[in-house]
Amino acid sequence: MNIKNASILVIDDDTDVLTAVRLLLKTEVKEVVTEKNPENIRQHITRQHFDLILLDMNFNSSINTGNEGIYWLRKIKELTKEPAIIMITAYGDIDLAVRSLKEGAADFMIKPWHNEKLKDTISEALKKKEYSKASSAIKATAGSSPIIGVSDAMKDIFVKVEKIAPTDANVLILGENGTGKDLIATAIHQQSLRTNKPFIKVDAGALTESLFESELFGHKKGAFTDAREDRIGRFEAADGGTLFLDEIGNISLQQQAKLLSVLQNRQVIRLGTNEPIPVDIRLICATNLPLTELANEQRFRKDLVYRINTVEIILPPLRKRKEDIPLLAQHYMQVYAEKYIKPKLELDKKAIDKLMNHPFQGNVRELQYTIERAVIMAEGESIKAEDLIFSPIEQAKGDTGEEQNFSLSTVEKNTILRVIEKHNGNITKAAKELGLTRTALYRRLSKYDI
Repeated sequence: MNIKNASILVIDDDTDVLTAVRLLLKTEVKEVVTEKNPENIRQHITRQHFDLILLDMNFNSSINTGNEGIYWLRKIKELTKEPAIIMITAYGDIDLAVRSLKEGAADFMIKPWHNEKLKDTISEALKKKEYSKASSAIKATAGSSPIIGVSDAMKDIFVKVEKIAPTDANVLILGENGTGKDLIATAIHQQSLRTNKPFIKVDAGALTESLFESELFGHKKGAFTDAREDRIGRFEAADGGTLFLDEIGNISLQQQAKLLSVLQNRQVIRLGTNEPIPVDIRLICATNLPLTELANEQRFRKDLVYRINTVEIILPPLRKRKEDIPLLAQHYMQVYAEKYIKPKLELDKKAIDKLMNHPFQGNVRELQYTIERAVIMAEGESIKAEDLIFSPIEQAKGDTGEEQNFSLSTVEKNTILRVIEKHNGNITKAAKELGLTRTALYRRLSKYDI
């Protein structure tokens, strides 16, 4: 988190130290509370939230073992896990530092300190705390891609996932390409009562008319030319677990009718047979298309929309949760540093600024690939702004100072993107402003793979 937004509690028996810290930090942080008596710690912590605590290790001038500090550190940890804790002492001792860190302290400072060093230590402790929180919150892991987010939008989604996961409610996940819809689906399954059962993912939009029934419902040997053996479908494979139908918005009306029948009856009939087979699945669907608009255009069945979206989760684009960008970047730097046998890397300030100012039309996926390239190209122990090269296929008009592509198709695509974003994804309003029918706008969305 930004140090400017931090609330800090300082506990030290030296009044001069308390005054010095308060004067130093009062313009740097949101709030500084000082306390001379450690016996009042409980009162402070229960009364308000603190992001960080500076805790003295010795409150008796004749005893310099650090045991008092360790004692109060443990007490704070019993009361709350939230604040980062930095231990401070006038007596530098490596063993003491190790003890405090083992007990859960974020860092260790020796008095007297350099002011800039103290501010840097506080800032670093807050960053580590936020990253740790993001890495351990309600998130799922799919391969090496955890769901990371500390933005209000993502916190709301984590809460929703936590609430709906233990139920068997059908879930519809909406969001642009690259926002992490498959990760949310995995999170729901992993936190559900079906977590020990199969999780089957199907790219429904990639199934042709001829393969749709065979892949989803299965077939009997000889049902069609290439059916050389009996095969169960994805519904049967997911029995007892979760079936995730990705890109559900791209299936045809004929496919929708077949899918609806199965969902209503909770049974499948393999191609080449007349025998119904009961299935017990939890259904999760995802799409980057506005199903309500498609339904109004009679391109998607309304009764199927009602069937699949008992609960709806809308994933925000990365450009609308920019506070998550540094955390995501840090995560992917770690992943790819290990993959490519690179030293531990850090982002310098200009590199962070460059990331924060980029629109990321490709969302988290674009950020991931940008960091991967940067890790490969980086020299030394930091990633610099010049190491960050954004994908030209995701480049939106006006997002860099480079020469723009003014071809008619590019201008049209970028105009459509800006207008849709302006109206928060409302196709009807966007089409009206562009002077197009909704059908004509959908054709252009398909043309430009938006």
